[in-house]
Amino acid sequence: MRRNIVLLSWFNFFIDFAFYKPILVLYFAQITGSFAVGMSIFSVAWISSALFEIPTGMFSDMIGRKRTVAFGAISILLSTVFYAIGGNYWWLVVGALLEGLGKSFYSGNNDALLHDTLTEIGEEESYHRYFGRLSMYNEIGLAIVVVLGSLFAYFSFSLALWLSVVPRIVLVILAFLLIEPHVHTARSTNIYAHLKESLRQFRLNRKLRLLTIVSAMRTAVYEGAYQFRTAFVATLWPIWALGLSNMISNIGAAVSFYYSGKAIDRFGYKRVLIFEIIINRIINLSALIFPTVVSPALMATTSLSYGVTTTAVNTMLQKEFTPQQRATLGSLSSLFGSIGFGVLVIILGHIGDRIGPANAMIIAHVSILSILFFYKKIFTPQLK
Repeated sequence: MRRNIVLLSWFNFFIDFAFYKPILVLYFAQITGSFAVGMSIFSVAWISSALFEIPTGMFSDMIGRKRTVAFGAISILLSTVFYAIGGNYWWLVVGALLEGLGKSFYSGNNDALLHDTLTEIGEEESYHRYFGRLSMYNEIGLAIVVVLGSLFAYFSFSLALWLSVVPRIVLVILAFLLIEPHVHTARSTNIYAHLKESLRQFRLNRKLRLLTIVSAMRTAVYEGAYQFRTAFVATLWPIWALGLSNMISNIGAAVSFYYSGKAIDRFGYKRVLIFEIIINRIINLSALIFPTVVSPALMATTSLSYGVTTTAVNTMLQKEFTPQQRATLGSLSSLFGSIGFGVLVIILGHIGDRIGPANAMIIAHVSILSILFFYKKIFTPQLK
């Protein structure tokens, strides 16, 4: 069963190992003719992910974690092929729909797979440490691919897209090597009863609802601003250098994920979350309001707390999930984040077209300060 941990490490490494990562917003804008239309492709991917969240979460809880990973890997592979074909808006839409399907297979399932694996080997209480270490591999893979991807894109966007198919094939192979945990061998086959119980847990548990809102807001704004950041960096740095900003960010996030367990154990969930929301807004807003050639590198340093806070929110959610509905509840949480992202990126695209990428990101970063209200509620003593 410990083999799953090794395989999940490699899976996380390759899951974002796509050479188009640093230039995707520019690639979409090039084909569609505007940031707003180009960003709508991201919206399609995340909204389709939202639509598939509940059925795929129930699929995982009722059919199995391994099969769900395999379906997700195949969907992402097909998505990359359609993106690479490109040509017009509708090819990209098909790719986005498949990417959304793949994301929905992963969102609640992979965390549930890790949790089930640790439960089976008696290390459930170490989930936050393992989650941080495994998430580190995502950032290491991204740190490598954003530099290579920028170089490939300098010569040809199409080259960066087609080369991304290769690591997607590796994902499919890794998925079939995973071992299914026995924690949920006895599963319900009544889909409606399963969903009803999941919604009941969500309705009765106030802390779960608040954490879900926080998770959704972080997903929508952080991912939206991150995807759109390339458009801002492109106004200051040449295309071949775009990956350097992302590389700094990914290395910082990798370090943050690696030490996330220790940081949470030492400072606690409340301190790390509040520190991140305040200090990172100061850094990002300073870089955006007073843009210089140093701004992209300055913004990238905020990733040093990203891994810790992501691990903190994820672990807090896992503690509120019930074992039988773990993946379904995780998918419910991801659903709201996907919808929020899908709406936000279109808004950012329109604002970027009208008043520039920097102003669009300033609005996004100011809006995320509202999350402090929910932190106050979550950390109220004896919250039920």
